[in-house]
Amino acid sequence: MDHPEKLRGFPLISGLAADDREAFVKLLKPVRFPAGTDIITEGDTGSDMYFLLEGSVEIIRRTIFGDSFVCASLSDKQHSVFGEMALIDSDRRSATVRAQTECDTLVISREDFTAYTESHPAAGVQLLRFISVNLVRNIRAENENLNLVYQALIEEIESN
Repeated sequence: MDHPEKLRGFPLISGLAADDREAFVKLLKPVRFPAGTDIITEGDTGSDMYFLLEGSVEIIRRTIFGDSFVCASLSDKQHSVFGEMALIDSDRRSATVRAQTECDTLVISREDFTAYTESHPAAGVQLLRFISVNLVRNIRAENENLNLVYQALIEEIESN
């Protein structure tokens, strides 16, 4: 698997200077997951972020009643990364990520990411800014979803 070539389209690292990108790519470790495997499990603690090189995954959340629902699907065509929150903190995973197909990933640990950002500060700022923007986008989307659910609940209550 030609990692640098496959990583070329990933926005997270495409803006890094060539030397910084090469040093970052050296930290990534290949991991393959069979279809049906939970790569990340909601509620577990974790410290890794994944680059999805080949395959597709489902992002699954549990309701307060324990029911599961798919809230997103990601594929290699989207140059997706997941698990990025674990690079920032050590809280529990917010969702399950399940391989829909066999998946080839590259993984970076929080420890390696932290060491990289300390030894490559300019690249570290770029990476953290990109991750932050994505997290903010996700929070805004979740806020909008909560607003829609709240409005539907109000309408349901008012109609009874």
